[in-house]
Amino acid sequence: MKRLFIPLILCMVLCQVQFAAAADRQEVQVATSTTSSPVPLTAAVAPSVKDPVTAKPAAPLAKEMKTNKAITLSMFFAIILFTGYIVVRAAKSTRTTADYYAAGGGISGFQNGWAIAGDYLSAATFLGIAGITSVFGADGFMYAVGPFFSFVTILLVIAEPCRNAGKYTLGDILSLRSASKVVRGTAALSAVVVSTFYLLGQMVGAGKLMQLLLGIPYSASVIGVGVLMILYVTFGGMKATTWVQIIKAFLLVLSGLTITFLLLWKFGFNLFAFYDAVASSPAIQEHVRGLLKHATPQPGFDYGQRFLEPGLILKDPLDQISLGIAFALGAAGLPHIMMRFFTVPNAQAARKSVVISMVLIGAFMIMVTLIGFGAALFITPQQITAVDKGGNMAAPMIAQFVGGGAGTLGGDLFLAFVCAVAFSTIIAVVSGLILAVSAAVAHDFYVNVLKDGKPDQKEQMKIARISAFVIGTIAIALGIACEKQNIAHLVVLAFAVVASSNFPVILFALFWKRFNAGGIVTGLTVGAVFAIGVVLVSPTMTYPKKIAADAKKVVEQLEQKQASGLLSADKEVTALAKARADYAKNKDGKSLVGLDAPLFPLKNPAILSVPVGFLAAIAGTFLFGTRREEEMFDELYIRQNTGYGMADASEH
Repeated sequence: MKRLFIPLILCMVLCQVQFAAAADRQEVQVATSTTSSPVPLTAAVAPSVKDPVTAKPAAPLAKEMKTNKAITLSMFFAIILFTGYIVVRAAKSTRTTADYYAAGGGISGFQNGWAIAGDYLSAATFLGIAGITSVFGADGFMYAVGPFFSFVTILLVIAEPCRNAGKYTLGDILSLRSASKVVRGTAALSAVVVSTFYLLGQMVGAGKLMQLLLGIPYSASVIGVGVLMILYVTFGGMKATTWVQIIKAFLLVLSGLTITFLLLWKFGFNLFAFYDAVASSPAIQEHVRGLLKHATPQPGFDYGQRFLEPGLILKDPLDQISLGIAFALGAAGLPHIMMRFFTVPNAQAARKSVVISMVLIGAFMIMVTLIGFGAALFITPQQITAVDKGGNMAAPMIAQFVGGGAGTLGGDLFLAFVCAVAFSTIIAVVSGLILAVSAAVAHDFYVNVLKDGKPDQKEQMKIARISAFVIGTIAIALGIACEKQNIAHLVVLAFAVVASSNFPVILFALFWKRFNAGGIVTGLTVGAVFAIGVVLVSPTMTYPKKIAADAKKVVEQLEQKQASGLLSADKEVTALAKARADYAKNKDGKSLVGLDAPLFPLKNPAILSVPVGFLAAIAGTFLFGTRREEEMFDELYIRQNTGYGMADASEH
């Protein structure tokens, strides 16, 4: 460990030296939104800085990041070798299914708190939310604040009962309410569907990192990461995954703290000056004008201030409420988060781990939002989207900037470090997800549905590892197919599906005596299918005729200006040509499901799909109930309140 962190400490020192030199020069390098007419930009600074920041004429937008591949590759290999060493050590003590799925229940509450943070702070958090903030401003904070509150639900409702009643999976808890194989099979299918959505975000983030930083083709990047994850899970199990998550969480918090510190240091740690600079940036103002489809500036409209207000993505307040519901209820039913409560020895440790993870996650969410705004200010949204349309490279780009810029030792070192941390983030989260799906397929479906719980430990371990290989292969294929998506959007969809299906079922299973197999099956299936169906008819999908209508407005505005005799700037001529092309291309198109316009007005389905999920579970309970299943509640009630029947923890 000491050998690992000495280079990291040196990296931090070099970054600070490089940034201090940049601060003394007081030069902010920014980019413009077009290549045809460079516009010099300026950024405001804190009152403590004596001279104003001077802007240099910007170069044309770069289509890729400049990296020192030798340094970046070294960092990546260091992460791979170190985590590989952990896997080898863990593999020696992974002998039973309890070791493989739950680390023998021997992880302490403190360790598990860091591991939960490492499992939850995914590539969508670090790359996706920073990217959304850098491109859409305050809406990114809406994506950041939700996950923190989700752990309140976990702490108060889920953590203790699940640890006391469960074994490895959601199916274990539900089997205490019904011995039906249909229940086990449905629970396994739900875990596979939910985890697959979550996996997509991580695989896309991994592919983008490797492609943009190392020049490796996207498909090859996704395949390489997927193969690595399959090996980690197959041999290391939960023990290896836990320690990878703990180390990754520490490195992630360290990198977030460093970037945030260096950003705010530039403004004398004055948040008001920082946000004034964001609102005053001409590049951000021009970007917002483009988002609002204002072909010409509207007199008196403060585009910079608009960037600091929500609504550039989530235009409807109900959409913000819907997103909050998805986050608040979704995390409680995520299979890979639930599995973490089975790794601690008792319910007290489960509660402690949730509190620790809440503190870590809440602090990091604040930092990642500041990182996104800093990237918008110093890198500009135009440059960020030129490198990656989803904005997923905002965090690495601002890391390189605060380290001293492209081509400097500090900048290249810090960029390599942050990217290696992001890569370790993907390793940790994908490992947890593949392990959760492996448990659902092997433990729930194969062992308890197909084989009636008869396979011995050797056979169970074999099936678990085979299922990990299959799930990893599927994740690779889907990751390649979703290359163009913003990874935060993909993960939010997973939250909505979980909140609409898993959460109602878990809640009723733990606390409603009359709940039964009918309620479990209808709740899981109807909730998930309905949530996905609503997404398919929501504004989240692409509607060509909507694109054509927006393009037509731009054409009309610019043609009206030309007709009035006013000269058009080069960028307006370019915008007019693009708008005409967009209109011609999309005027007769339809969405993926053949619609001209969305049937559901909100981007997030939770506000509608969550009530439907609850109602489906209730209706199924009343329609298909049996007296025997009601009587099974007594055993579950005793287990969840006393911990009776829990397996003893193993030493680590």
